[in-house]
Amino acid sequence: MLEERESKERAMNPFQKNESKETLFSPVSTEEVQPRPPSFPKKPSPKICGSNYPLSIAFIVVNEFCERFSYYGMKAVLTLYFLYFLHWSENTSTSVYHAFSSLCYFTPILGAAIADSWLGKFKTIIYLSLVYVLGHVIKSMGALPILGGPVVHTVLSMIGLSLIALGTGGIKPCVAAFGGDQFEEKHAEERTRYFSVFYLSINAGSLISTFVTPMLRGDIQCFGKDCYALAFGVPGLLMVIALVVFAVGSKIYKKPPPEGNIVTQVVKCIWFAISNRFKNRSGDVPKREHWLDWAAEKYPKQLILDVKALTRVLFLYIPLPMFWALLDQQGSRWTLQATRMNGNLGFFVLQPDQMQVLNPFLVLIFIPLFDLVIYRLVSKCGINFTSLRKMAVGMILACLAFAVAAAVEIKINEMAPLQPDSQEMFLQVLNLADDEVKVTVLGDKNNSLSAESIRPFQKMPHYSKLHLKTKSQNFHFQLKYQNLSVYTEHSVEEKKWYSLIIREDGKNISSMMVKDAENQTTSGMTAVRFVNTLHEEVNISLGTDTFLSVDEDYGVSAYRTVRRGEYPAVRCRTKDENFSLNLGLLDFGAAYLFVISNSTSQGPQAWKMEYIPANKMSIAWQLPQYALVTAGEVMFSVTGLEFSYSQAPSSMKSVLQAAWLLTVAVGNIIVLIVAQFSGLVQWAEFILFSCLLLVVCLIFSIMGYYYVPIKPEDIQGSADKQIPHIQGDMINLETKKTKL
Repeated sequence: MLEERESKERAMNPFQKNESKETLFSPVSTEEVQPRPPSFPKKPSPKICGSNYPLSIAFIVVNEFCERFSYYGMKAVLTLYFLYFLHWSENTSTSVYHAFSSLCYFTPILGAAIADSWLGKFKTIIYLSLVYVLGHVIKSMGALPILGGPVVHTVLSMIGLSLIALGTGGIKPCVAAFGGDQFEEKHAEERTRYFSVFYLSINAGSLISTFVTPMLRGDIQCFGKDCYALAFGVPGLLMVIALVVFAVGSKIYKKPPPEGNIVTQVVKCIWFAISNRFKNRSGDVPKREHWLDWAAEKYPKQLILDVKALTRVLFLYIPLPMFWALLDQQGSRWTLQATRMNGNLGFFVLQPDQMQVLNPFLVLIFIPLFDLVIYRLVSKCGINFTSLRKMAVGMILACLAFAVAAAVEIKINEMAPLQPDSQEMFLQVLNLADDEVKVTVLGDKNNSLSAESIRPFQKMPHYSKLHLKTKSQNFHFQLKYQNLSVYTEHSVEEKKWYSLIIREDGKNISSMMVKDAENQTTSGMTAVRFVNTLHEEVNISLGTDTFLSVDEDYGVSAYRTVRRGEYPAVRCRTKDENFSLNLGLLDFGAAYLFVISNSTSQGPQAWKMEYIPANKMSIAWQLPQYALVTAGEVMFSVTGLEFSYSQAPSSMKSVLQAAWLLTVAVGNIIVLIVAQFSGLVQWAEFILFSCLLLVVCLIFSIMGYYYVPIKPEDIQGSADKQIPHIQGDMINLETKKTKL
């Protein structure tokens, strides 16, 4: 979330302590600039409780809190929505998640252009917030199971996410700056504190939403499943509140008119320099000291000097996207990893997507810790801990975080059940007869599935592996029961799990082959299935919205997923009676088979068998990787923007913000590409990202070693010099300072 801290960094920049936080730049025009009407009303805006703080900033801060709650709350459950509601693969879910994140960091350029060149900040925020709300409504509709099929859900989701990306990205560069516009020049100190409160509202919204929305998803059932519609709808409601709150303050806002986009001017200047150099590539044309000097025929010298300073910083931005590629996987790959872990912490049970709350929580702890303790201790040790060195250390910490994530992934795989390979299947025997049964697989070797006879309702310790000659095959079994030998045949497929259920059939026995669940259950939840040995159909209620029916005489139910927890009295009903079953603890990631029988005088009972073990590794083992990557984020992001602002002229601040957001967008594209085309197992992919960032860190360190920092007075000094008139065919221009 630190990529949003442009406003915070303005307050932190030591080179701007006594300056306005508004950007000053020179518009490029061959015509004389016409005088504009006053930007602000002459009547002073009302203050908060007699202080120097404008009342209008209260509406802006509340708006930002609600908007960030809306964005991060929706994003927290997005990966699991793709995986378990739309039934996409993990790679596709990860790719679309990062494509959406990337789009959210491309659209700020469009929002800034609209605000600066056309509508102004206020109207841009209002109009794009309406688009934002519409996106949430469509996204929530795409999570309603009763509304169409998978194609309809997918189309609605993609439309909704596109509108949300346009809305959140479009208003991102406008809200903080609009709040700064509310202050008078003489209240610069209050404006600095406002940016701190604004930044806290971002993290407060993120912190609360990433904790609450997973609870709405998992703790509330809609249509018998996780309530994704509610988890998306509540953030949408918060965005409506954000829009209403912002609009209520309309009459007391200061609304500066649009004054031109410096980003556009920089792009045009660079393009003209390149094209002009290409046109004059003849050897007869005198060479110029810098390639940007070829823009002198059209653009003022001060703008060219500023762009030169800008390009020096942008050159250092080239390696940065790889860091964001690692950081933004907290909401995708790390969340998927958490689904295979046990969220029971003893005093609290965490949902897999709630682990993301650690990032904003640790950010609020680490920023003062680093600023007030760690950096000061390093300074007292006589170490020159420059900004570039801090950024390099931040990269190394992110590398270590992914190395830890890879180690955790390897340990999870070691604890997980083995998987059947090609031309293999796993089989277990469930004896529901009243006497022992010996099961033998007839074939080349006549393998016995168990050395001993299988007792009634005996829990098998593990699955038996059987080899197939083709992808699907018929197996012949011999069942020895008392003095009988029964031969049966069943068809199976490779890479599947099966249960051979043996049951009484009068004085004889028979068998049926049932395909079991895969080796993992959905989002860390529990999968349950029932076998009904009664002579009546049983209706079972597993929760307020989860019902299933099991046919009589050894009927087998479909799978149902339920939340982890104790189930001491599950209500059941037959045609003649009502009764309850004690299912006990249903743990994270486990799959259970319950056999309903009436073999005792106490009424129907449930015999429980766990055939897929619960997740054994605690979700707390993710804490080290979150701590490392958040520490790296604090050192990298805060320091990076602070360094960038100190090395570029004031007229280029908005361009640097756009470039910084673009590095985040490119980083998400890198994850998208790797997820789709690497083909690696998960732990190997973590190692790949860690190694790639380590190489990038080495390159960045070499670039930083040869970088010569510019002092702030050197940057501003060129603005005080007289700009000479350009002779010949060049255009004589003067720069006029205007407020952005």
